[in-house]
Amino acid sequence: MFTMKLNFIDIPEFLPHPVLNSNTVVMYLALFMCLFLLLFFFMNKKPSCKVYLIDFACYKPPASQKCSKHFVMKLAKQHGYLTEETEDFTRNLLERCGIGDSTYLAETFFKPSYKPLMKDARREVEMAIFGSLDMLLGKTGVRADNIGILIVNCCIYNTEPSLSSMIVNRYKFRENIITYNIVGMGCSAGLLATGLAKRLLQVHHNSYALIVSTESITENCYVGKDRSKFLINCLFRVGGATILLSNRSSDQHNSKYELLHAIHDNTSSSDRSYNSIFREEDNAGITGVNINKDLLAAAIDTIKPNLITVGRLILPLQEKLAYQVTYITRKLLPSLNIQQYMPNYSKAVDHFLPHVGGKPVLDDLQNTLGLSDEVMEASRMTLYRYGNTSSSSIWYELAYVEAKDRVKEGDKVWHLSFGSGFKCSSVIWRAMKTIDHGDDNPWTDEIGQFPVTVEFGPFPIDFAPSS
Repeated sequence: MFTMKLNFIDIPEFLPHPVLNSNTVVMYLALFMCLFLLLFFFMNKKPSCKVYLIDFACYKPPASQKCSKHFVMKLAKQHGYLTEETEDFTRNLLERCGIGDSTYLAETFFKPSYKPLMKDARREVEMAIFGSLDMLLGKTGVRADNIGILIVNCCIYNTEPSLSSMIVNRYKFRENIITYNIVGMGCSAGLLATGLAKRLLQVHHNSYALIVSTESITENCYVGKDRSKFLINCLFRVGGATILLSNRSSDQHNSKYELLHAIHDNTSSSDRSYNSIFREEDNAGITGVNINKDLLAAAIDTIKPNLITVGRLILPLQEKLAYQVTYITRKLLPSLNIQQYMPNYSKAVDHFLPHVGGKPVLDDLQNTLGLSDEVMEASRMTLYRYGNTSSSSIWYELAYVEAKDRVKEGDKVWHLSFGSGFKCSSVIWRAMKTIDHGDDNPWTDEIGQFPVTVEFGPFPIDFAPSS
């Protein structure tokens, strides 16, 4: 057998020598440039697969779980974990955190004593998940065996088997379904799940992705005396939402929205951000979620870079130029004391829906961006009517503007959420059609009563531990 061994020195002798004249050089340069441009194009080519939001559903608890602020105080005193001092502080928080008198508590709080069981916590999430998912599958007509991706997010509550397994078992999803169960990611997890679903749909073609966002407050009421852990009791309420995404081109005409952008920022590397919301035990060994005085600063520090990225993607050219001109002028001529120009995001989006984290955060966000009360209406009314339902809150906000018949074909919707870590996420949608709200909208039977005028006093942000 004949064999020939080549090394790098042999190769030039083995290959035929090209004739290097001016025409050949030009030809090789042109070929090189074409190859370079093709490589650059494919490396920077964005996925062509479009992602659509077919529909979503929000869970509305039964009227028997509706609870006024006065009744919340009555239950807390009945359960016996309030002292005279903490009672006044709790009442002050309730009156000023932005919630109204029609939010929903979990069933376990209505019992004579607060002794939650694992089955109580599981029942809460089952009611929210199954209630919203049954509604969504019913109105979209999508069969369970057609769903290829399932992402469930729930921050504090974690169980075994996981919530995603619970859903697969209940609806008998197919065995090769891709499932994710996201925990501990805070109120921004719903939009983080949306970004994850978008990436998965870019590679799993002709698929449906189901996102389930909820929380269980049953086991997470703080019964100690540390004031910094009381806000969770006052602000968080029962809720949940389910969202159906698709990358099927055939769903273009029966979808509500197209997903345009998903932007995520994380400042957990900062100790101030990392510790601003922290689940821990107090000095008496009682577990609760601590919210300290750095919360607002951490939130703004994380939201700012997110806003900058969103601005680069969606703001019109004149807004970008106005910002850059004032920024450069301030740097070159500081003696002029020129105010930095704040871009007008309303020129790029029609509906701005920030997470209902609480009145102080909404106030600060509104002031920072120079937004009108009308722009903030959906967020403030959701906080007032449903409280903070964690990652599902943003969907109650979108349901609000749909119930008001405000979403028209071509409108841009901006979802903004933020939460522990600290993390911030934005998702931009484009309405595929003018949206007519249906009877399954959680606001339908009472939307005529909103907006309401509410007056809240200064928020007590000094969470100094009680002595």
